[in-house]
Amino acid sequence: MARRSIRSFKDEPVSIEQLSMILWAAYGITDVHRGFRASPSAGATYPLEVYAVIGEKGVVKGGGEYVDAGVYKYISELHALRLIKKGDYRSALAKAALGQQWVRQAPINIVVTAVFERTTMFYGERGRVRYVPMDVGHLGQNVYLMATALGLGTVAIGAFIDEKVAEIIVESRNEVPVYIMPVGKPAEVFRISFEDVENFIARRRKGASQL
Repeated sequence: MARRSIRSFKDEPVSIEQLSMILWAAYGITDVHRGFRASPSAGATYPLEVYAVIGEKGVVKGGGEYVDAGVYKYISELHALRLIKKGDYRSALAKAALGQQWVRQAPINIVVTAVFERTTMFYGERGRVRYVPMDVGHLGQNVYLMATALGLGTVAIGAFIDEKVAEIIVESRNEVPVYIMPVGKPAEVFRISFEDVENFIARRRKGASQL
């Protein structure tokens, strides 16, 4: 009910616990025997990689300390972040995203890349044009829902220059950026109730019955 695409964020950090839950919802382990993850994947090929671009004072730890600004890669099997490079890369990422200011404004950005070969080796071209994009959508909705549940907001961004994002983010040359998802505390919180929806539907049904 409360999930919305959020493009305006407060100038406040997210907690390390909130970031932890968002990363787990995106691609964390949910089956300790087979290694299945929180978002489904065609044939369990898991072609995606997940990065966190953390801004200066963007993530607060216990005791009031902050996680160092930088580009981090999420390691699902360890539920851990591995530092790729230090520094606040939000402005560079926003520029690569055609100047979308919410990328710069949000304290963190989740960036998703795809290694298409992990899926195409089993499913051929259909894996590239159908299955991997489906995987990306599953992951993105998980991030949306977990962020909303934690009182945060996000928006899925596909408008960016792939090569520029890759220069900032990717660890491997065969990774293709597919999503940028800024995450932070919404400047305004959207609220709606089931009663509101029920009234909306009742009005539409009444109008339809008169046609």
